Amino acid sequence: MAEGEKIIPINIEDEMKSAYIDYSMSVIVSRALPDVRDGLKPVHRRVLYGMLDLGVRSNSAYKKSARIVGEVLGKYHPHGDSSVYDTMVRMAQHWSLRYPLVDGQGNFGSVDGDSPAAMRYTEARLRKIAEEMLSDLEKDTVDFSNNFDDSLKEPTVLPTRIPNLLINGASGIAVGMATNMPPHNLTEIVNGIMAYIDNRDIDIAGLMEFVKAPDFPTGATIYGYEGVKDAFETGRGRVVIRAKANIEEIREGREAIIVTEIPYQVNKAEMIKKTADLVNDKKIEGISDIRDESDRNGMRIVYELKRDCIPNVVLNKLYKYTALQGSFSVNNIALVKGRPMMLNLKDMIVHFVEHRHEVVVRRTQFELRKAEERAHILEGLLIALDNLDEVIKLIRASATPEDARTGLMEQFSLSEIQARAILDMRLQKLTGLERDKVREEHAELMKLIDYLNSVLNSEELRMEIIKTELIEVRDKYGDERRSVIEYSASEMSIEDLIPDEEVVVTISHLGYIKRTSLSEYKTQSRGGVGSRGSTTRDADFLEHLFVATNHNYLLIFTEKGKCFWMRIFEIPEGSKTSKGRAIQNLINIEQDDKIKAYINTKDLRDDEYINAHNVIMATKNGVVKKTSLEAYSRPRQNGINAITIKDGDQLLEARLTNGTTEIILAKKSGKAIRFNEEKVRAVGRNSQGVKGVTLEGKDDEVIGMICINDPDTNVLVVSEKGYGKRSQVDDYRITNRGGKGVKTMNITDKTGALIAIKSVIDSDDLMIINKSGITIRMSVNQLRVMGRATQGVRLINLRNGDEIAAVAKVEVSEDADEVLDEILDENGNIISASSDTLNDDDSDTSSDDVQDEDDISEE
Repeated sequence: MAEGEKIIPINIEDEMKSAYIDYSMSVIVSRALPDVRDGLKPVHRRVLYGMLDLGVRSNSAYKKSARIVGEVLGKYHPHGDSSVYDTMVRMAQHWSLRYPLVDGQGNFGSVDGDSPAAMRYTEARLRKIAEEMLSDLEKDTVDFSNNFDDSLKEPTVLPTRIPNLLINGASGIAVGMATNMPPHNLTEIVNGIMAYIDNRDIDIAGLMEFVKAPDFPTGATIYGYEGVKDAFETGRGRVVIRAKANIEEIREGREAIIVTEIPYQVNKAEMIKKTADLVNDKKIEGISDIRDESDRNGMRIVYELKRDCIPNVVLNKLYKYTALQGSFSVNNIALVKGRPMMLNLKDMIVHFVEHRHEVVVRRTQFELRKAEERAHILEGLLIALDNLDEVIKLIRASATPEDARTGLMEQFSLSEIQARAILDMRLQKLTGLERDKVREEHAELMKLIDYLNSVLNSEELRMEIIKTELIEVRDKYGDERRSVIEYSASEMSIEDLIPDEEVVVTISHLGYIKRTSLSEYKTQSRGGVGSRGSTTRDADFLEHLFVATNHNYLLIFTEKGKCFWMRIFEIPEGSKTSKGRAIQNLINIEQDDKIKAYINTKDLRDDEYINAHNVIMATKNGVVKKTSLEAYSRPRQNGINAITIKDGDQLLEARLTNGTTEIILAKKSGKAIRFNEEKVRAVGRNSQGVKGVTLEGKDDEVIGMICINDPDTNVLVVSEKGYGKRSQVDDYRITNRGGKGVKTMNITDKTGALIAIKSVIDSDDLMIINKSGITIRMSVNQLRVMGRATQGVRLINLRNGDEIAAVAKVEVSEDADEVLDEILDENGNIISASSDTLNDDDSDTSSDDVQDEDDISEE
């Protein structure tokens, strides 16, 4: 042991931990991971800066690669020459980078995996787009650090105008982490960045309207979108890439699969070799020959097929077993302020904009400083020119330049810099033209200084500068997408496959439902003979009829207060003569429950639509409830609670309203109440509702609800012993909800209790079902309009104590009016009521009104 030396015992485990952590951090920060700002690793940055330093710009002559590599090695990157040359080679390969940064001349390798020529044979220079990354470097826009031997300075990051990390991606393996970032389309990325600048709160979904997906230099097809979405949202995802292949007939009777684009980072020659091995081993059958016909005009791989094979089957096997289909595992890890971080799409855009903002600020400060320094000198020159004789006299009288400088500073209050500039001024500046030039230059500089100060004082102006420069970059270097996006079968919903065409939906009284294309019905005026309608069971008839589109929604309400949800395209399709399917077989309804109402709605995902409409419900015990349609926009398979029903009560009706609808509730006792839906406050889906009408006596109950939007609508009421009438809506004055109502029909033993209330117009049809099973169809226009409190007229003659069991209005939407006659044809026991069925002698025009009661009590 030499004198002065000593041995310090250390713990080998602690030393290994410390050394390994230092090593791993060095690899992470100084070798393997890109900086989020310029998207470059140190070696890439040093190659570009070294080429700039050497003067091999895009408009200069090519220089030998060995010269460039030597420059980078000797000045900035003290590692192996192969690492520098390999880096430069990759930046020149158009199949490796979406936007190559180096313009190479000579053999720089191939997509077949061929090695590039040695660096002494190849030449290179910067591409124009790379100069955009180096622009403004001399304007103090970024920090510089010492090189490896402290003899030179190198930039810690480039002041790039292009979002290089996003457009060219990056890959690297560090210690304990790796990065694998896909390239994207420059035009899409710039549009996304500008959208972010305009709206800082934009979310990933908003950015994805501009940035569709990665865009690989070799083109090909991105198959499936879930991985892309995951990568954009989280920074991790698996993007499946498929080769672009077409099936062509190459000669008579022989077909071939022609591949013109292959997945990113696939070695073409290796892929063909492995495919040939699979064909020889009989793992892929149907291929007779494989040829690579690629040339300088593009890629063309020919898989010649045997005569008896199915081309699509062979192609799918190639996708499955060969590199014609692969995946790119996205892992967006980059250095943010020296720390590795996982980044989503918005994160990368945010960090790039922040970097550009800092560059613009520092560049503006530099330009302002230079402009003020020059203006200061020009002000001194202007003072000298304005006092030319005195200045010349002082200089001639001075013994030395130092005396002259001191004299100028004292006599004219000049700074040392201004005095030196005057002494250095050439005699030609004394001419009149040159004096004018100095004054013009000073005036221009003062304008520039004002502008630069305004830029520094306005973030909005700085952002506009960033956008302007991005637009210039986009217009110069932007291009069309190369990789097309194809949604995989697993991601396509059935909705995507079904056209949103108009269909006629029919629902029978007994609950048979079907949809039929509107085109199956001929346009026919009312009153025509009609064609054969649907076949229904005996005593059944079509009760609901409306035109909808396949993507509409049908809400189904039951008497127990449940709501079920069905897309129109989920309704079984049937011809206009078919019966349809029982709706109980299509939804999970309980056996002891019954369907009471249907509501056809538009897109339940449209916020504006669902928030502008309400669902109004009425129960047998006089409860009404109003809930926003939004509450029913997310039903479950087993249904949801539409209203909480008390024991002994049941849901009667459910209607869609627009906020200004008027409601009429009718009671068994012959009274009805009319009020505006605004009187019913909106409540949640699970609530019970509020009192709509007061019942009178134990046997009284609500028998129906109608919603009035059109003032020309009439109110039709029917009693159980066959009496009915229609009255004008205005006969029912508007009151508060909760009252007892006014007389809507004069109920006597002859008429029997009120059984139905319907809102009708002249073109409607009524279906009357007797307890004996007979169903009668009649037109509403056969009933004249009568007073509210009259007894009405006999609608049908009932025999042997028969009574009416139910009355249904055939509900027809306006769009479905033209097909009504084709569907409502005679069938089974349905007969048309003739005019002599209506016995006007039984009419009673007494007008005993019941006083309204403004009882608005709520439960």
